[in-house]
Amino acid sequence: MPETIIRHASKTAITLMAFAIVFTTCMAFVYQVTKSPIEQSEAAARMSLFRQIMPEHLHDNDLLQDTIELPPDALLGTTQPTVANIARVQGQPSAIILEAIAHDGYSGDIKLLLAIEADGTLNGVRVITHKETPGLGDYIDIAKNNWIKLFDGQSLNNGKDGDWRVKKDGGKFDYMVGATITPRAVVAAVHKALQYVEQHKQTLFVAQVDDQHNAPMEKP
Repeated sequence: MPETIIRHASKTAITLMAFAIVFTTCMAFVYQVTKSPIEQSEAAARMSLFRQIMPEHLHDNDLLQDTIELPPDALLGTTQPTVANIARVQGQPSAIILEAIAHDGYSGDIKLLLAIEADGTLNGVRVITHKETPGLGDYIDIAKNNWIKLFDGQSLNNGKDGDWRVKKDGGKFDYMVGATITPRAVVAAVHKALQYVEQHKQTLFVAQVDDQHNAPMEKP
């Protein structure tokens, strides 16, 4: 009887092991088959977003491939390294696309994507993710309202620091009545991102070299 039980247990274990191997192999195959289409879809979506804020005349390089790693920085609101995309014309840097996070939104973090030229001019800003109240604070989303385009063409040279506030706080940026916290957070985050680029422009806007792609930016 014990031997029968042992043989039965052994067969069961072998069967389960074989099933696990087959299942793992199938999953690996499915992953490899679907990996490329998924990556292509994600790249296409990101490039579509880039086109909204980066004019074609400002780059002749592959924006998705020309990248630099940025260390965490308080001005960007980041706590983990992020990847920025560099726009170039004939190898010379013309602009940068980077992410920033506003941590003081009404309903949590607001993640932004900004395109900033080498001279510090904002080409555009888009909200990537947010949890703001539908029908109230969500007008920061380009799909809901054109408010975010107020940043187009802005720079640190346009006025004084005090202008980088909503009008309710004495600044120059419009807002919708009843939804002040959200735009206040976005304006502050954009302002800080411009300050970040100004402080690091000597490192961010460097001529192209062979090992530039995905190179981490040195900490000051």
